Order: sequence, then structure tokens, then C-alpha cells
Amino acid sequence: MGWLEFTAALMLFLASHAIPVRPPVRPWLVSRLGLRGYFIAYSVLSLAILAWLVVAAARAPYVGVLPYWEGFRWVPLLVMPLACLLAVAGMMRQNPLSFGGLGVRAFDPADPGILAVSRHPLLAAMALWAGAHLLANGDLAHVILFGLFAGFAWMGMALIDTRKRRQMGQGEWRRLSRNTARLNLLRLRPTASEAGWAAAVFLALLILHAPVIGYSPLPW
Repeated sequence: MGWLEFTAALMLFLASHAIPVRPPVRPWLVSRLGLRGYFIAYSVLSLAILAWLVVAAARAPYVGVLPYWEGFRWVPLLVMPLACLLAVAGMMRQNPLSFGGLGVRAFDPADPGILAVSRHPLLAAMALWAGAHLLANGDLAHVILFGLFAGFAWMGMALIDTRKRRQMGQGEWRRLSRNTARLNLLRLRPTASEAGWAAAVFLALLILHAPVIGYSPLPW
């Protein structure tokens, strides 16, 4: 199966992100599922296909691309708590400037919370996750996988900014985004709740990584 499974999973993942967001598919789904239902279904589908894609990459034949260095195994352990914090905090707050903000906490331009760090917290989390795992997994399948995700995340931030600016108008976009950044980690000031939930998610990922992915992230 090797490369065939990886290619199939990759193509399905790309299709699942291209088709449901395009008109007229997205309006049709939203009219039947509701906006919240659409985002929940889209997120569950994306995560399921992502899990298969990661497993398929691990099953692909090994072709070395990046030189191996033992210290790179520590990079995901150091970076993933930050990625979890961005993702969790981003989901807890409403976000008119990007996607994924389904939380009950309303967006306040004067106090944007995690959006001061990145107005695209889910994409920033994806970029950190992908970059860290690319260094720790230097074979061809994983370089393709994580390189694609990192590039998708960084390009996505710019594309969403452009689209939102056009939809809102320059004046409204500036008003809402004035205290946000595309990515500025120096502004990180998590609340206790955000930090607690992020720690729980990170611990769950550590526990589930070996049984789900088939490889322990711990370097010992």
C-alpha cells in the first residue's frame, strides 16, 4: 500500500478542504446543518482524514531527505504546548477575522485576547505543529506532509486577511484588527482557563500518540 495509501489520503485531505468551502457547496451545507453544525462537521471530518493522513505517512516507504539529529526529537515536545494553547484559546473565543472561533467569549477589538498573538490562531497552531514535526521526521513522506501543512498555514493567513479586508471594507477591518497580529508570540498572555485546557489537550496528545500514530513522541 505504502505510497498509494499516502497519496490517496493526501488527495482526500486536499479535496475535503477545497470542496466544502466552495460555493455553492458551503451555502448548501450551512442551510441544512446551520453555521455551527457546518463548522463542527467540517472539523470532525478534517480531523478524521488528518489522522489517516498522518498514519499513512508513517506507513510510506522510508526515503531520507533531512539529516537526522537526535536533538530534533525534542522540538515537538517544546513547541506543541504552544500550538495547543493557540488552538484551544482560538476555539474558545469568537473570531470575525478568521475561521474556527466558535467559543462563547465574544470578540472585543479593544481586548482581543489570544487574537493579539495571532488573528489566525488555528493556522498559527498548524504552522507550529507542522514545522516542529518536519524537523523531527526528515523522511520524504513526512517532509511532503508537514511542509504542505506549514505552507498552507502561512499562505492561509495572508489569503484570509485579504478576503476579510475585501468583505468588511478597509475601515471596518482596521477597526477590528487594530490590536491583533498575524503572528506575534511576544504578546502571549493566556488566561488560567486557556492554559489549563491547553495542558489537558497536550497531555491527551502525548498519551494517544503512540496507540494512534504508532510512535511515541518521548525521546527516551
